[in-house]
Amino acid sequence: MLPNSKILQFLHSPPPALPPLPQAPNNIPTSPSPPILKQHCKFSRRDFTICSNSSLLLLLGSALVESRARAEDGSAVDADKTDGLQENAPPNCTAKAPTKRAFLDISIDGEPAGRIVIGLYGDDAPAGAARFSGLVSGAAGISYRRKEFVKIMPNYVQHGGVRSYGVDAELAKRTGSNLAAESLVTEWEKMNEKCPGTKNLAGSVGIVVRDPTKPPPKIKLVARGGKLEIDEEDVGADPNGTEFVITSKDSPELDTSTLVIGRVLEGMEVVEKIGQVKTVQENTGSPYFRVAKLIGDKRATVAERGFNRPYSKVLITNCGLIQ
Repeated sequence: MLPNSKILQFLHSPPPALPPLPQAPNNIPTSPSPPILKQHCKFSRRDFTICSNSSLLLLLGSALVESRARAEDGSAVDADKTDGLQENAPPNCTAKAPTKRAFLDISIDGEPAGRIVIGLYGDDAPAGAARFSGLVSGAAGISYRRKEFVKIMPNYVQHGGVRSYGVDAELAKRTGSNLAAESLVTEWEKMNEKCPGTKNLAGSVGIVVRDPTKPPPKIKLVARGGKLEIDEEDVGADPNGTEFVITSKDSPELDTSTLVIGRVLEGMEVVEKIGQVKTVQENTGSPYFRVAKLIGDKRATVAERGFNRPYSKVLITNCGLIQ
């Protein structure tokens, strides 16, 4: 089939000319370029040096003033802290002044061992000092004369005091003396609150006011007036406030039971001589003793009292106050 003449004519005809692109008009305003500012400053080297030196001096001066202000503020804060620490500081419990002096003449197996001079703290422990001075001088109706030391430990020696029964108790009643330790316990509690740290230092003299190993009271039912009531039964006896200890070394283990009433002024060599006396060997590590102690066997309690007891007889042959 022959192609159509119109189609052939269209194929051989040149392409039509495109219309010209529109040109931008010449009257459109354009933003002017910013002007270039040129500043010409005349600044000599001498002026620059003077200016820089002045600025440096100003900076150093301001820094010096600021550092001085900080130092003054810091010293004021430190002074306030120091004043606060001085106000809240605990009292000096080691610088106690004795108000009375007492003496104890000691003998070991009948041989004189020497004299111990004790300074009593009448201002810091008035109840304890009064109790000790009354027993030393005999004003309480009884005294430490012819009484024994019952325990010798590596750090201290302990005197047995007077008995709260028998002849000693009768003599104390005649003079109206009270051997109870309630007032001494109260004084001991106040001293513990006032003076933290170790109180029984080397050379201290203290009265035994309580037994820290004493078990708590037993609870039992008691029939009273046809009714059952709960009652407490004390186990063991409390110290009567006449036993005392003299320490040869610092003994913090005594702080829970002993009221410090004075210190040794003379005769520490006598205390050391007492500490060298042979004693009954402690046997608390024995399994038999542990079992007996656990079940509450009284024989264990009696045996425990004999531990560290001196084989020799250590007595106070004479005692009194030094005027």
